[in-house]
Amino acid sequence: MTTRTEEEQLADIKDWWQRNGMPLLTGALLALVVVFGWQAWKKYQNNQAQGASIIYQQLLETALNPTGQPDPAKVAELASKLTSEYGGTRYAQYGRLFVAKVAVDSGRLDDAALELKAIVDKPVDATLGELARQRLARVLSAQGKVEEGLKLLEGEAEKAYVATREELRGDLLVQLKRTDDARAAYEKAKAALPEDAALGALQIKLDDLAKGDA
Repeated sequence: MTTRTEEEQLADIKDWWQRNGMPLLTGALLALVVVFGWQAWKKYQNNQAQGASIIYQQLLETALNPTGQPDPAKVAELASKLTSEYGGTRYAQYGRLFVAKVAVDSGRLDDAALELKAIVDKPVDATLGELARQRLARVLSAQGKVEEGLKLLEGEAEKAYVATREELRGDLLVQLKRTDDARAAYEKAKAALPEDAALGALQIKLDDLAKGDA
């Protein structure tokens, strides 16, 4: 048997390294980049959420003044900062909801509709999307655009939102004097509620429709 010299073994190792070493090293480096890149991304996301939550808290605190009324200029400033710097976070859309409420309270329905539509067009999650959709439908109905509001409520809502959406549909249908359709919507809302739920205003609306038929 021929004994291989150290030079031949070294040559084989160098050859193997040329054929396999660089790809392995590249793969290892790529794995490290992925790991540390993911950690950096998570840290960035956490920092984003923390920064957004601080501004959102400031936004809410504008309501905690002696008059109990938010400062519109401060609200606009903070909401703009949330949107521009933290547009991809939930807090930015919560901020839009708050701005829309302030706009409604001051009678600026057009401004409220713009804020709500921005959420409806690209919600960060289903809950925010549905909340903004229902509020926008109410704003549109207050503007006399009841048909537009109804279009927003077409289709099936997720189970958790069926009752509130159908009750709202009923309210808009009453505005259009479509009492049969309104009754059907109210009944659907009633059926979607838990058996032990208090019907309250919903039952009153159904009773009022029944009186109208009498």
